Amino acid sequence: MLRSLHIENYVLIDSLDISLPEGLGIITGQTGAGKSILLGALSLLMGAKGDASLISAGAQNCIVEGDFTAPEDLRPALEEAEVEWDGGNLLIRRVLNASGRSRSFINDSPVNVQLLQDIAGSLVDIHSQHQSLQLADKRFQMSVLDYYSGCADDVEKCRRLWADIHSKTKDLAGIRERLSRLQADREYNEARFKQLDDAKLRDGELEELEAEQNQLANAESIKENFAAVSALLAPEEGMSVESAIKEAERLLGKLTNLVPGTDELAERLHSSRIEIADIAQSISDLDSRVNLSQERLVQVEERMGLLYDLMQKHGCSTVAELIAEREKYSEALFDSSSLEEKQAALEKQLSEARKAHLAICDKIHKARAKAAPGLAAGIQESLRFLELDRAVFAVDLSNAEPSATGSDAITFKFSATGSAPADVAKCASGGEISRIMLSLKALMARYTGMPTMIFDEIDTGVSGSAADKMGQMICRMGENMQVLAITHLPQVAAKGSAHYVVEKSASGNEATSTMRRLSDEERINEIARLLSGERITPEAVANARALLQ
Repeated sequence: MLRSLHIENYVLIDSLDISLPEGLGIITGQTGAGKSILLGALSLLMGAKGDASLISAGAQNCIVEGDFTAPEDLRPALEEAEVEWDGGNLLIRRVLNASGRSRSFINDSPVNVQLLQDIAGSLVDIHSQHQSLQLADKRFQMSVLDYYSGCADDVEKCRRLWADIHSKTKDLAGIRERLSRLQADREYNEARFKQLDDAKLRDGELEELEAEQNQLANAESIKENFAAVSALLAPEEGMSVESAIKEAERLLGKLTNLVPGTDELAERLHSSRIEIADIAQSISDLDSRVNLSQERLVQVEERMGLLYDLMQKHGCSTVAELIAEREKYSEALFDSSSLEEKQAALEKQLSEARKAHLAICDKIHKARAKAAPGLAAGIQESLRFLELDRAVFAVDLSNAEPSATGSDAITFKFSATGSAPADVAKCASGGEISRIMLSLKALMARYTGMPTMIFDEIDTGVSGSAADKMGQMICRMGENMQVLAITHLPQVAAKGSAHYVVEKSASGNEATSTMRRLSDEERINEIARLLSGERITPEAVANARALLQ
């Protein structure tokens, strides 16, 4: 329930602190005094959109703060948002700045507006004057039946399944479109990939082939030069270079003890002899590896020709780029196979989701069909209590295409005369709609566990004894929950134990609205005003006393 409300710098309210009772509280006031402003401030606490136009002239910000007792089922959501539970005591504060931005707090912990909207439905139900128009809204009608039948959780599950079906259908369409494009190019991609894959490409191969081809093409010249060098190092006639150096090394060795430094020269000759021997061996090895095979030259040139052709065909300048091109075609072919697997899996998931959705739709339909007569009977009973003695109310369910809310269509039907009922949107008057809405609210209050319900002139279009009956019904609701009723009818205003009046005062060009609780005597005068207007007559006072008694 709402225990107290603090409003500061909100439209015409400079500052307001009001404590609110359990049970039924009545709020009255002159037209334009600011009763709707109170509801606007409370809506701001419940996460309604706010802007700088709501801030009183000259103020930098406005503050709305409500002290609530919350039901236990809100605890998980609040603890998830890291808000202290504090035994269910919730101090909700909304601060709106001149920039139009707002900050929200619960128990002094900053929260986002979405959380306020999420918990609002468990704290307060505000029935504003325009909400009676919802009676013609099929979604509103269905939500009433769903709450009454107890299948609201199943309907939420149905919504999630429908959203999942929609998402999977969209994903499947995307995969099918991609597969269609890939299939159109599949033969082309397969041919290009096979051509490149058959080539057994290896990075750096072309450079190796070019070097080998250059060597094979000049093999005879290379061998001739190797032979000439070998002949110079080891001629067929005379002493070889190695032997000559070895002999020179021996002769210098004889002079070691006779001429200083000859031993060093001998060592140098020794090193040179070993190096020349190694060079000669290396030349021999290189010469043996030089391939004079014309057949190998043809193979190399054919391989190079293939690589050059592939590079030209695929617009590449290196074998590495050809390899990248081959991988691209491979991935395209793999994507096709992978997408086909995804498509099959998604089709299976979609089929299962549709079956689950149809199953929950059937379950919801059975719950609705079972509950519809009871809902209609309950509302009809309330309408007859509200002096629509011949009223007939029916809840008509019919089949519809499966959707987010099930596979049912609904129509609330009504007749005030006992004749065949018709669509309530087409046949109910303003006063009848008010009584139907109150009957709905009274019925739903038993099933939603709503701690606080606020009625903003739900009695519009009703007068006389019917208004008194509406007051009795609202009063009975106040026995099990907190009800705040804004009204202009004395028959309703006389109900309940707490009565508040909203007043507007003007000073120069500025006007302010306030709200205060009336004493017993003030309450008599206020109800008398509702009975007689501005001039309160003794008869109106006597009538007011009689109503209060």
